[in-house]
Amino acid sequence: MNHIKELKKFNNTYYVIRHGQSRANIKKLIMSNPKYAVKNYGLSEVGKQQARDSIKANKDLDKNTIIYSSDFKRARETAEIVRAHIKAKPIILTKSLRERYFGKYDRTADKNYDKVWELDIKDKPLGDIESVYSVADRATRLVLDLEKKYKGKRIVLAAHGDIVNILLTCFNKKDPKYHHTLFSLKTAEIRKANK
Repeated sequence: MNHIKELKKFNNTYYVIRHGQSRANIKKLIMSNPKYAVKNYGLSEVGKQQARDSIKANKDLDKNTIIYSSDFKRARETAEIVRAHIKAKPIILTKSLRERYFGKYDRTADKNYDKVWELDIKDKPLGDIESVYSVADRATRLVLDLEKKYKGKRIVLAAHGDIVNILLTCFNKKDPKYHHTLFSLKTAEIRKANK
């Protein structure tokens, strides 16, 4: 469910950032299980530099920006680099921005993403893989909560490829099953989510 679909206007301006290149990316692994990803598989040196370059190029964010991040190590480290550069308050960790759970494909080759994205578009059963609608539900519920909590703020949501793409489809009032065909953020890319 897209909880922000019915909002007439936003109280805040939202930005999404996909984490920088991670150690799982280097190994070409899908890493979606909190058991392994909260404490392990952080950013590579390239990923850290990507995050630094991305925030240096961004002129919208400043010390008053509020940063929410997935608690997975790669997203957390990306958010921390952004926070340090703009000298914002400490990041706020949330399970709502965790990587989509890829079930049987967790810790397998990342080429398996394509299989899941095909099933997304066809609305096929996913077994133990988290559906795009489940991701949309938890991520947009967070945005709705932030809309109630803050007013006039710039808020960064630091997360993972699928979740930031799904969020962008929700902000644009599109069906989240098309997330990968409509949006595909590069590692450490920052994008404004709402107009």
